[in-house]
Amino acid sequence: MEKPICPKCDHVKTVKSGVVGGRQRFKCKKCGYHFTVNKLGKSIDKYYVIKALQLYIEGVSYREIERILGVSHVSVMNWVKQYKIKAPESNDYRPTYRVLNHTELVKFMAIKENLLDTGMLITELGDKFMIIKWERFKNR
Repeated sequence: MEKPICPKCDHVKTVKSGVVGGRQRFKCKKCGYHFTVNKLGKSIDKYYVIKALQLYIEGVSYREIERILGVSHVSVMNWVKQYKIKAPESNDYRPTYRVLNHTELVKFMAIKENLLDTGMLITELGDKFMIIKWERFKNR
């Protein structure tokens, strides 16, 4: 393992200085700063982070996002906090969504009734497509 660079002064001369919480501690020879190396955790592809935040903004609940993307709803909540995303305003409508492959999407778009009187968003979801519809534009 390479000796890390001091995060305070960027000096390369560091020495081992014990173990804290199961992680190796180091000391900078130049400034005397003690530090530990950040542990490498499991990270989720940014694609899923962006899709989860898009779905949240569109009004899809945390649990529904979890079911759609296969990412923990707690992770989605943490991303919303981290990126300071504002919750969508509470409205009297809920979006509905469908996940389709390419041929199903073409068939869906060919039916004129599916395109009338609604707001609709189509987004890529891996190798499939997701259609989010809002019924608020329909005449009541």
